[in-house]
Amino acid sequence: QVQLVESGGGLVQAGGSLRLSCAASGRTFSRYTMGWFRQAPGKEREFVGYIIWSDSSSTNYADSVKGRFTISRDNAKNTVYLQMNSLIPEDTGVYYCAASTYTLTMKPERYPYWGQGTQVTVSS
Repeated sequence: QVQLVESGGGLVQAGGSLRLSCAASGRTFSRYTMGWFRQAPGKEREFVGYIIWSDSSSTNYADSVKGRFTISRDNAKNTVYLQMNSLIPEDTGVYYCAASTYTLTMKPERYPYWGQGTQVTVSS
C-alpha cells in the first residue's frame, strides 16, 4: 500500500523559506514521477512541480514558482523535498505530494496516490 506523508508546513513571512518533505513508502518508487501540488482556499488544485525519481535532474516547475522552488529526493530516506524560497502570500495553500507511474505529467488526475497535505501560510 502506497503511503505518502508530507511535513514541514507552517507560517512564514513573505521573503522567507520553508522545506517540505514527503516520506514515501509501500513500494519501490524508482519508476514513479513524484509531484507537488497546492490548493488555495476556493481554488482548484494546481501543479507546482515534479521530479522523476530515477533521474533527479528531470524536474519541471510551474511558471509561478520557477526559480524560487526546487524539488529533490533522497533515495536512502525514500523522501522527496520541496524547497521553497522567496515565498510570497500567493504561495499560501495546502501542499500535497503525489505519485504517478505516468512520466512527465502535470495533470493531477494522473496521480493516483496522494498525501494528506500540509498547510503553508505566507504572511505579508
